Amino acid sequence: MLSIIMKRVKGRYWVVAVAIGIGVASATGCATDSPKPVPTMTPEQVKSNADKSFERLKQEEKNRALGSGAVSY
Repeated sequence: MLSIIMKRVKGRYWVVAVAIGIGVASATGCATDSPKPVPTMTPEQVKSNADKSFERLKQEEKNRALGSGAVSY
């Protein structure tokens, strides 16, 4: 089979190499696992994360104000 193909392309080996590469890439691409969907966050989780971040931010501002001697606003 390969010898017949090589006679038809008349020494243009790169054509055969590209064709084989495309075949291998498409076969391995279809064989891989599809990516799993990212789990969605519930509104409660989002609110909880936002509350924690806000509390951390307030604590950092308080620490900076105490460290620099500046009056907090």
